[in-house]
Amino acid sequence: DAFWKIIRNEGIKSLWSGLPPTLVMAVPATVIYFTCYDQLTALLRSKLGENESHIPIVAGIVARFGAVTVISPLELIRTKMQSKKFSYNELHQYVSKRVSEDGWISLWRGWAPTVLRDVPFSAMYWYNYEVLKKWLCEKSGLYEPTFMINFTSGALSGSFAAVATLPFDVVKTQKQTQLWMYESHKISVPLHMSTWAIMKNIVVKNGFSGLFTGLIPRLVKIAPACAIMISTYEFGKAFFQEQNAQKQKY
Repeated sequence: DAFWKIIRNEGIKSLWSGLPPTLVMAVPATVIYFTCYDQLTALLRSKLGENESHIPIVAGIVARFGAVTVISPLELIRTKMQSKKFSYNELHQYVSKRVSEDGWISLWRGWAPTVLRDVPFSAMYWYNYEVLKKWLCEKSGLYEPTFMINFTSGALSGSFAAVATLPFDVVKTQKQTQLWMYESHKISVPLHMSTWAIMKNIVVKNGFSGLFTGLIPRLVKIAPACAIMISTYEFGKAFFQEQNAQKQKY
């Protein structure tokens, strides 16, 4: 129903609103995130041993914290572009106005709930991914995971983490949309409510289920995204490791 309403009112192109900042955000975020995770995992395993179960959690938390901090302003811009059609000139004027009025820190509005969403997501995702991957390899009698094992492990672990952290995604969106409401004079002053205050307000107005608004679209997005990203990443990493190993032979 939501898809049809968006297409009918805004046109099919509006389903890709915010695509440019999403692409600009995705490249550095992915590079920072996966590189930090891999390097931290290798470092911790060299110090603590290969079988230490807490390594994926620690590496995932640190890597995601850094990536979120770097790309938070781009996520703010993406949310604005998805809420309404804006030209690049209008976006530039908006960003300039925010910086002049509230300083550069205003571009990190929504950072706290984003961290509360993404850091636990990352910890749960990597821990469950490693556990599921190991379990599926054992069930299949394989020493190394296949593309499908990585794909399945990524989809399942991503889905579980998405459900658990959805309330913080709802809060993050509300905090960022407060700026648009203030800009359009729908509210007289900007609201500066804490993450927990917003969550309580949502529960009072819409009940506990209000914290899980948009669950199905989030799962439809997160499950395949996590599956595709981790399986292609693992495939690419294995491919280039093999290429490097062959080069060293010669």
